[in-house]
Amino acid sequence: MLRERAFALLLSGRRTILGIAGAPGSGKSTLATDLLAALEVEHPGRATLVGMDAFHLAQRVLEQHGLASVKGAPETFDAEGYVALLRRLKTESGAVYAPEFRREIEDSIAGNVEISPAVQLVITEGNYLLLPQPPWNQVRALLDEAWFVRLDDTVRRQRLSARHQRFGRSQAAALDRTLGSDEKNARLVDAAQNRPDLVIVAGVETEPTLPA
Repeated sequence: MLRERAFALLLSGRRTILGIAGAPGSGKSTLATDLLAALEVEHPGRATLVGMDAFHLAQRVLEQHGLASVKGAPETFDAEGYVALLRRLKTESGAVYAPEFRREIEDSIAGNVEISPAVQLVITEGNYLLLPQPPWNQVRALLDEAWFVRLDDTVRRQRLSARHQRFGRSQAAALDRTLGSDEKNARLVDAAQNRPDLVIVAGVETEPTLPA
């Protein structure tokens, strides 16, 4: 079902944007990467991936503003810059260049992703795509379809801790990050969803349950 929905967006006849949101470690990046690989097989060069993480403020800026200890929180991103990029992708016919986040250096490289005129589907993923607080609340209107990914908390924390260790943190530091700022951000993301079209729970797609 997920692939079919992604293929339908790509073949709509116009450039579309699919947003995949979820808490840290929920599997949204893996889902986005797998979808892109599947699309590339049948429609090479017509889909691409742009991550919200590429708009993370640099470490130097975080330190200047006293935000280093909460790195990864909504206020540590250039949300307005991210919104501006999505608007360009919707309105401009020429090539657009986006930054790319590199986890091995915990920083972004400007202009590292080219979105050519041939690209008909942009997949974008990140924690805060469906956050209803401004300026993040501007993102939803720019997404043609929005998916929200949920994962069992225990599994999610295990994945996060293992990932932090893969990128150089000690076991103790990885656990501290996982249960500290990551957990706070995860609770915020899971509690605040701005109208997803689809909720994916541990690999099962469901229609969102809206409040009465």
